Amino acid sequence: MNKVILMGRLTKDPEVRYSQSAQPLAIARYTLAVNRRFKRDGEPDADFINIVSFGKSGEFAEKFFKKGQQVCIVGRLQIRSYDDANGNRRWMTEVIAEEQHFAESKSSFENRMAMEPNETSVPAPENNNADGFVPIDESFDDDLPF
Repeated sequence: MNKVILMGRLTKDPEVRYSQSAQPLAIARYTLAVNRRFKRDGEPDADFINIVSFGKSGEFAEKFFKKGQQVCIVGRLQIRSYDDANGNRRWMTEVIAEEQHFAESKSSFENRMAMEPNETSVPAPENNNADGFVPIDESFDDDLPF
């Protein structure tokens, strides 16, 4: 089974191109910054994962997804290779989106963007309940016998 579920923030607005076939197909590409659960000294806080969305899903991403917005993606991992201009073999890993979901409300996103200074980096996720998600206390011990 090849299934990937990611939740993160868009690093920039999706870029959409159309195929050159008789029936042009939208191809949206964007990157998600997915926070790492644990951070070690000298390591990055997030992984930046390339996402590709085709057809109506690609058009949806272009129309509704904006930089800094938190989204959830369900898809499959794809690894492909190509030869660059110098003849070197290059490998690319990306997630092909099968489902795309908003992970925060529109009003929460707009309020957060209005309050933050205009930066080029992806904003850190909030720890409040405005977007409907509640952080889980990892130190919780339920003392159940099983």
